[in-house]
Amino acid sequence: MDAAWSPSSWQTKPMAQAVEYPDQAALERVLRELSCLPPLVTSWEIERLKAQLAEASGGQRFLLQGGDCAESFEECRSDVIVNKLKILLKMSLVLVHGTGCNVIRLGRIAGQYAKPRSCLTETRQGVTLPSFRGWLINRPGFTVEERTPDPELLLRGYERAALTINFIRGLVEGGFADFHHPELWDLDFVNHSPHADEYRRIVQAIGGSIRFLETVADRRLDEITRVEFYTSHEGLHLLYEQAQTRQVPRRPGWYNLAAHFLWIGDRTRDPNGAHVEYFRGIANPIGVKLGPSITPEELLDLVRILNPQNEPGRLTLIHRFGVSRIDSCLPPLIEAIQRAGGVVLWCCDPMHGNTIAAAGRKTRSFDDILGELERAFDIHKRLGSRLGGVHFELTGENVTECIGGARKLTEEDLQRDYRSDVDPRLNYEQALEMAFVIASRLQGRCRQ
Repeated sequence: MDAAWSPSSWQTKPMAQAVEYPDQAALERVLRELSCLPPLVTSWEIERLKAQLAEASGGQRFLLQGGDCAESFEECRSDVIVNKLKILLKMSLVLVHGTGCNVIRLGRIAGQYAKPRSCLTETRQGVTLPSFRGWLINRPGFTVEERTPDPELLLRGYERAALTINFIRGLVEGGFADFHHPELWDLDFVNHSPHADEYRRIVQAIGGSIRFLETVADRRLDEITRVEFYTSHEGLHLLYEQAQTRQVPRRPGWYNLAAHFLWIGDRTRDPNGAHVEYFRGIANPIGVKLGPSITPEELLDLVRILNPQNEPGRLTLIHRFGVSRIDSCLPPLIEAIQRAGGVVLWCCDPMHGNTIAAAGRKTRSFDDILGELERAFDIHKRLGSRLGGVHFELTGENVTECIGGARKLTEEDLQRDYRSDVDPRLNYEQALEMAFVIASRLQGRCRQ
């Protein structure tokens, strides 16, 4: 590690999306307390994920990353967490069956409490206040008190993340994800999905395969009674991240022990900025969101800074251009990485570049999301590259936030059940439909 780096060296760099706290003494007290609390994840879990991401970059695995745009403290409830886990497990089941690949399940969960904003203020009826920037920073209500950054929320965020991770671990270790009983993952409303029958056929096929293998082996295959599940969030609030960056026994370097995987957003990826400076020094696998404004030269600068040893599994490039711009934006970046010999995992986020306004709300068209994903597969294949993962904002709830899909949700449906405080998410049915599309595009890839 560069001797000039430390968990706080980012504070000497220009800071995008900075948070201004009016009470510095309260902030410092909270950060001291946060830095003494137990870690949420372990270094060996982080290293195991990095090894699996390295395999994904070589085509042996596929990354499925998904979850809320921004988690809410109010939705740290068992039913909400279970439904998020269920939809990711159901999607992974479809992908494993269709592709023959092991799937890395990476949730946008247990820490996705802060969000970057295009505008740091919001005006309503002549009143201007700070924008809502996620529950880690302020509150969604439109009052001075609610919109003022509150350092106590950093502790609440840590506590909610700890509760969520503990519950997920309990579910997984207790056999919730047992492949012997994938029917237990059914959501109450899955019967309404147009893919319900196809999903049930997959469940039956997997059950039959397991029974066959156990008959041949003459024993129960206990190693498939649970699956691995990892957590991730955008490393936006660097004071929060710094407080949970630790050294561990018998391993070199520094680990962010608040999550297994963190990413840099498109608004904070300045190679000379604070976020890149912080990220270059942590040992976790990391990602970078790439929007339309990035150039091949800027991308190569980022790759050199963030992965100077060209370590497999270290760096995931998450492109998010929008269906109308991916054809012009993505090929030059792929070609630049190929010329430089960069070892990266390419991942498509077809959500963020396709946000539109309709009926007074932010929404996304299912057709646009699907269109960008389809184009991503085509472009990577044409250029001899490999799309190794997908990144979705989704929920296991029966929401109506994105229009289109098999149910053909319309702008009028947005008024029916729109719950997100920030960006719109695919609902359970739309997410499952995406999984079938991906599986069809990668049919048997890991069996070849």
